[in-house]
Amino acid sequence: MVGSRFVRAVDLAGEWHGDQRRKGTKIPYISHLLAVASLVLEARGDESLAIAALLHDSIEDVGVSQVRIEREFGSRVARIVKACSDGTPNTKRTAKNWKKRKRAYLRKLETAHRDALLVSCADKLHNARSILLDLRREGDALWNRFNQKDPAMQRWYYESLAEVFGRRIRKPKWLPEELTRTVQEIFL
Repeated sequence: MVGSRFVRAVDLAGEWHGDQRRKGTKIPYISHLLAVASLVLEARGDESLAIAALLHDSIEDVGVSQVRIEREFGSRVARIVKACSDGTPNTKRTAKNWKKRKRAYLRKLETAHRDALLVSCADKLHNARSILLDLRREGDALWNRFNQKDPAMQRWYYESLAEVFGRRIRKPKWLPEELTRTVQEIFL
């Protein structure tokens, strides 16, 4: 069940990400955060996992401190959000450092706690579903919105993610399996 802590997290996610949009779209970024939280809840995650899902980009994208998240929602949520972060706001994200950052994130997943794996897999699944939908709408022009515009590099990353999640997440198995299916469909 979710309660007032979850509602507080929705409010903060809206405040922290309110002016952001999904890459190359007019879609409010909070839609992604809510979708990731929904996937976590469907995977039988508890309220703390759903809160971490809502806040999973707050450190790297907005610069919210891990201390602030811990003060608001406890150490478990703060640890999960930190583990799901791919860099910090100070990390410049470019095509030049893209592969290095993605390799580092994949290495981090190899030892990540189950909680972080679940939130991260839900995040990547929603991203992959969005890519697939936009690929159907826009075709290959979609790749131009990303720092890494090469579909082969994107394929390497998403297939690597699917492999790690498939190997490391035992329950619920449907989550990494759905990521694998979606990635296969993207890169047919």
